[in-house]
Amino acid sequence: MWRFEILAQDGTSRARRGRLQTSRGTVDTPVFMPVGTQGTIKSLSPDEVSALGAQIILGNTYHLSLRPGAERIARLGGLHAFMAWPGPILTDSGGFQVFSLATIRSIDEDGVTFQSHIDGSRHRITPERCMEIQDFLGSDIAMCFDECTPYPVSREYARASMERTLRWARRCREAHKRADQALFAIVQGGIYADLRLECAEALKAMDFPGYAVGSLAVGEPKEVMMEVLEAVVPELPQDKPRYLMGVGMPEDLIEGVRRGIDMFDCVVPTRNARNGMLFTSWGALQIKNSRYTDDPKPIEPGCACYTCRKFSRAYLRHLFMARELLAYRLNSIHNLHYFLRLMEGVREAVQQGRFEAFREDFYRRRLEGEPIGD
Repeated sequence: MWRFEILAQDGTSRARRGRLQTSRGTVDTPVFMPVGTQGTIKSLSPDEVSALGAQIILGNTYHLSLRPGAERIARLGGLHAFMAWPGPILTDSGGFQVFSLATIRSIDEDGVTFQSHIDGSRHRITPERCMEIQDFLGSDIAMCFDECTPYPVSREYARASMERTLRWARRCREAHKRADQALFAIVQGGIYADLRLECAEALKAMDFPGYAVGSLAVGEPKEVMMEVLEAVVPELPQDKPRYLMGVGMPEDLIEGVRRGIDMFDCVVPTRNARNGMLFTSWGALQIKNSRYTDDPKPIEPGCACYTCRKFSRAYLRHLFMARELLAYRLNSIHNLHYFLRLMEGVREAVQQGRFEAFREDFYRRRLEGEPIGD
């Protein structure tokens, strides 16, 4: 079962409120997808992630194919059963990891040969193998195999890469077999708007169930990323979900939604939690800062997450400085709660026709900083 519908459209921006129906449940958009790179949202159980409000999570094709292996996961019932997550799962193409993690790689027209970042063993991914891996994993949304364009990149390379991604998308379309799995295409073209538009037009002609914008947040200035979105997103089908891959920080989510993006994923909430960066409505808090040594307040007064209801900044700093495992769990709970509540607020604001006011309040709180006395 696959269906996407638009429920509300903001009157002053491209922000929209939608609903994605999959065979494993409904996803309200705009949505943030926690990243379960290796079949786990690091340090948290599936029940905890669900209780935080996550509707859909992301699994990583590259990592899971290397360890424990897609075929093994299939024999054990597929990724949902393997990691005990009953809701929808999106698996990425593995393209970003191949180009960013593999120690040695070579690209040809047929695919990519690379050495594992784990043990140096040689592997090969083609569009057909990418579809086979995601078939074994059994995700609800699969991504076409693409070439992740670096930054900076010459126009000539960006064009060649984009055209290869288009050829690979056609092969993925032909190789994709699962009727219960939607296949999304990925728009490439680097920072060059005309190449992005050319890619989007070609992919639209192939009629995919959804469309992603890839190879952003790879080092380019934020304003460049937004310029690409402003050029490309309006040209994507209005009745299909739009996914901005690997993004991002809270302000990136707000600005992406404003430009018409429906789906986001990023390791930021959990990775930054493990590094002691905690997100609040007035900005980031570095828990290792000595100013929190005797601070009895929660991370964010008024926050309803388990961490803020039970523990002080002083205790969280103690855990983090002592490198206790509980620090990573409690920090991750708070950060994911923040991101998921932020998107809940975005959806409500779009539904009520007040997204711009919500956005202005988001930035006002950051400008004013932490309320004195809280």
